[in-house]
Order: sequence, then C-alpha cells, then structure tokens
Amino acid sequence: MAADRRGKAATLALRRRLLSSSCRLFFPEDPIKIVRGQGQYMYDEQGAEYIDCINNVAHVGHCHPLVVQAAHEQNQVLNTNSRYLHDNIVDYAQRLSETLPEKLCVFYFLNSGSEANDLALRLARQYTGHWDVVVLDHAYHGHLSSLIDISPYKFRGLDGQKEWVHVAPLPDTYRGPYREDHPNPAVAYASEVKRVVSSVQEKGRKIAAFFAESLPSVGGQIIPPAGYFPEVAEHVRRAGGVFVADEIQVGFGRVGKHFWAFQLQGEDFVPDIVTMGKSIGNGHPVACVATTQAVARAFEATGVEYFNTFGGSPVSCAVGLAVLDVLEKEQLQAHAACVGSFLMELLGQQKAKHPIIGDIRGVGLFVGVDLIKDKATRTPATEEADYLVSRLKENYILLSTDGPGRNVLKFKPPMCFSLDNAQHVVAKLDAILTDMEEKMRSCETLRLQPEAALLSPPLGECALLLVLGDPELGSLPSAVAPSFQTFCL
Repeated sequence: MAADRRGKAATLALRRRLLSSSCRLFFPEDPIKIVRGQGQYMYDEQGAEYIDCINNVAHVGHCHPLVVQAAHEQNQVLNTNSRYLHDNIVDYAQRLSETLPEKLCVFYFLNSGSEANDLALRLARQYTGHWDVVVLDHAYHGHLSSLIDISPYKFRGLDGQKEWVHVAPLPDTYRGPYREDHPNPAVAYASEVKRVVSSVQEKGRKIAAFFAESLPSVGGQIIPPAGYFPEVAEHVRRAGGVFVADEIQVGFGRVGKHFWAFQLQGEDFVPDIVTMGKSIGNGHPVACVATTQAVARAFEATGVEYFNTFGGSPVSCAVGLAVLDVLEKEQLQAHAACVGSFLMELLGQQKAKHPIIGDIRGVGLFVGVDLIKDKATRTPATEEADYLVSRLKENYILLSTDGPGRNVLKFKPPMCFSLDNAQHVVAKLDAILTDMEEKMRSCETLRLQPEAALLSPPLGECALLLVLGDPELGSLPSAVAPSFQTFCL
C-alpha cells in the first residue's frame, strides 16, 4: 500500500521514466490519479469523487461486490487452464448461448477484444478459403498487427492500407454521403459495400469477411440505419465471405432495447461470428468469440489445436457468470434503456439551446454529442470539444471525445449510471456551454468593455473579446474563439 502514499507528481514522474510515451493518459495536461472506484464513481488520491462517463469496461459498476466476491472465492479454490474439465467454462458458455441466436452456438474464450477479433479473422479465412477483408472507414478492431491492418483509424498513421484490405464508407447519416434526408440510407450505404466487393472481385481477389462494430464507436458513436447490416451481409455472403459483428464496446445490454447491438438491425439478422470483450469481465481480462457450427468445424478440420493459456480459466468464467447475474438481478438492460432515453431527451433540449451541438445520436447508454463550428458545413468543433471535456473534468465529470474530428462527446458509462447522474452531467454541460457562448460573440453583437475600447479593430474587421468568467468553469482558450463567431446570440 506504499504506492497509495505516493504523491501524484511522483507517480507521474515514475510513469514518464518507466513507461513509453505512446502509452497515453486521459487529460495529459493535468492527469488524474485514480486510486479507487465504486459503481459509476471514481476517486482520486485526495478523495475527490468523479462521475465516470467513459468506462464501458466496468460494465456493471466499478468493483461490484458480487463480481469481486466471485473472483475471490474461485481464486481460493482453483485457477488453471481450460484443458481440464471444469463446470465454470461450460456453465458460462451455456449462459452466453441463451442470450444469442440459436445459430451462434460454439464458443472460444480469450483474454481481450484484440485476441477475439484476431481469432475471428482466422476463423473467417479458414472457413471461406479467402483472404481479403472489408471494413468501415475510421474503424478500430484492436492493437495486434493483424487488426491494425484492418483498422483505418490506425493504419493510416502507420504503414498504410494493405492490398487485401478494402474500406467502405462509414454509415454515418449525419456526416456521410447519405444523410438524414436520404429516402433509404441503409440500402445506399450497403450498395457502397456491394461496390467495394465488386471492385475486389474484378481484381481477381476474394472476400473472407466484413468486419464492423455493431455501433461504430471510434468512428464517432455512429448508429447505422436499420436494415444496413442485413443488406451488407447479403452482398458479402454472396461473394463467399462471412459477417463479423464486433460487440466488444457495445454488447451486454448497453443498448437497452436488446442484449446485443447487432439485434437493432432486426430479429432475423444473425452474424456469422460475434466477438465480445471489455464489459464481459467488468474489468477482469475476459473475451469471447461465438460462431456457428459450420465455421467452427472448418477451423477444427485443420487439425491444429486452439489453446489460450488464461482464456476460459475457472476464475475468468466465474467473473463472467457473476457479470451476467448482476445484469439480470439488477435489470441493468432495462435501466440502460430508461436512463439512456432520459439522457437523450436532456441532450436534445441542449441541442435546441446551443448551436454548437450539431447532432445527438445514441441508443441506451451509448450516446454521442457531435459538436460543430457551423451548421451548414458541419465542420467539427475539435478545440471546443477538447476544452469542454477539460472543463467537465474540473467539475468532477469524466468524459472523452471520439470521431475522425475528435469532436464527438462520447457517453458510455457503467450501466448503473443513474437518472440523477444524467441530470447533473447535462446541467454542468449546459453551464459550461453557456459560459463559452457568453465569452465569445460575433463582431455584430459584441459590446466592448470601456477598458477594451482602445483594442477596437478598424471597421469591417471582426473583434473578439475574452471576458474572464466563473473560475469554477475555467477560462476560454484562444483556440476556441473562431467557432463562436458563427453563433450570434
């Protein structure tokens, strides 16, 4: 426990000396030293309490007592690999199978979402005998080399796009080519996948798989139009490929209406492979791949064993079972639907009030707030989003941004996030946005303070005045200024 007595500055200095700078921190300009978590709250070394709107890993709440107890009790009895018979692994597979379509009935247990997606890629290639993969623009599927290759979010900053990787447009009805006014965006975006597949075939190549997060998160909290996945699956399967649904960030009841986010696409839609992680273990390293008998048999036909040292261990499966128990006993899926709907309603009210909010999108406790500089162009308000997140942190609310423009506020809190939490967070968001708007006005409406009159620009030029505001909310950085010229109050 000696580390608990170490000051934040000393911890930061040690981290900078011992860890690579590529292992980044949230809020790098002023990192938080978190020493404890409980439910939807995290606590720093001074005892300050933060509402956690970021953490979709602590799915049923930080340090949930039933999950902690399950791990502790099993650790006291046995923890070994899955080559021995043990009830926990089969009980867990059975419980998971009850949440999925009947066709998805074979399970592999692993330790992380990256491992799960890597195995899904291997399964797809073995089953189809093909190699190429279609992915969505801005996608991220993991940190292994095989997954960096199919993650445009990563490979564009590294070695670039491999010849066997093909990128289809993100089905974004706010920023993409087919928007909210399109009569059938699902078919239009699926036709883009069909076009990509046809182009691949014309080159003599063959599609093994289409990979997609059921709700693209890194892409900016995107909600694909209903009917998109079934259309895509038809095109991909006709080309001999399989459909892989990445549920690592969005599964396990987070969307409220369903247990799995892919089920938002219709009761009849069933992926060929589903990957899961993060929330599955509530912070314990657990992941899983679910697939069909046909895909599993093709993989078995190689004669090569699949073994994972820690995947499916008695402790990991005990934790996984406990998470499912808590979801059921505390009715957290229904809770996510209720609180998420309330949060969306509150945020919708803010959209009507604050022009910087261009779009509110989400389902359950997966919600995005798209900040813009201009309503006509929908230019991402990147600096403003970064500033807003920093000010929320000063108000003890932890929120992050995502999307290609890093301008989308990303809500994916623990599932116990409450109605009161939603109301409190949105009230603070409103106060900070109001403060930002009061500080920066366009030249037509700006009234210069007497002491600033000498700074008045020549006629025809735009003046911007920075007025110091509430110290609790913080001051507005110069980088934020331009977007508020557009929004005259």
